[in-house]
Amino acid sequence: MGFDVAADAYGRFMGRYSEPLAERFAAALGVSPGARALDVGCGPGALTAQLVARLGADAVAAVDPSESFVAAARARFPGLRVDAAGAESLPFDDDAFDLTVAQLAVPFMSDPVAGLAEMARVTRPGGGVAASAWDHAGAGGPLRTFWRAVRDIDPAAPDESTLPGVREGHLAELFRGAGLEDVTAWSERVSAHYGAFDEWWQTYTLGVGPAGEHVAGLDDAGRDALRARCAELLPSAPFDVTAVAWCVRSRVQAGSVDAERRAR
Repeated sequence: MGFDVAADAYGRFMGRYSEPLAERFAAALGVSPGARALDVGCGPGALTAQLVARLGADAVAAVDPSESFVAAARARFPGLRVDAAGAESLPFDDDAFDLTVAQLAVPFMSDPVAGLAEMARVTRPGGGVAASAWDHAGAGGPLRTFWRAVRDIDPAAPDESTLPGVREGHLAELFRGAGLEDVTAWSERVSAHYGAFDEWWQTYTLGVGPAGEHVAGLDDAGRDALRARCAELLPSAPFDVTAVAWCVRSRVQAGSVDAERRAR
């Protein structure tokens, strides 16, 4: 879904949000030395960097289904184990980690409940599973102006508001559906600065994610119309865009992951 792109393209599009979110997310999780952690859907490594800084490279592993992101993470963290894998089939033994985390990855899992249950499988009893997702269904998503402009032009166009975990409370529902307990939810807020409108608009032309795919699918007239509508909706430059992420953490209880998944 638009994530088989160069790491630099993703960084220009989403990195200015995901990097500060990773710092806040890791701090809220209380990641401390001595733990072993897995970053699921690591992308180019925003959260991975925070885990490595707190735990050391020997105590961290990462996975992502995008080969370009795997290559970027391996280059960014030499010697770190980074596998090409989706959340629904993690290449690790049961109880291998103290903490398994997915930053902004749950909405793009093919089966979020299965992915979260698999994250619980590789986490020891008493360990933690955590995830975050942008508020795409509400007024806090970082792409809200773009998708509003899209709907103003084509009310029938699909957006990201129906993705799993992006509405308030849904991420916690998915955790409970995966058999996770002691679920705690909170939100984090970050901001990105843009010096000019074109600095903002160009990131949507890089083909990243559903938004990038939408722009790539338009003809020249359609792109011009969308660009013009976005310019009308945004404030005069320079401007900041604030984004809200829903966050959830839980504890893995002994016996809480169903026997069939643990027997794999």
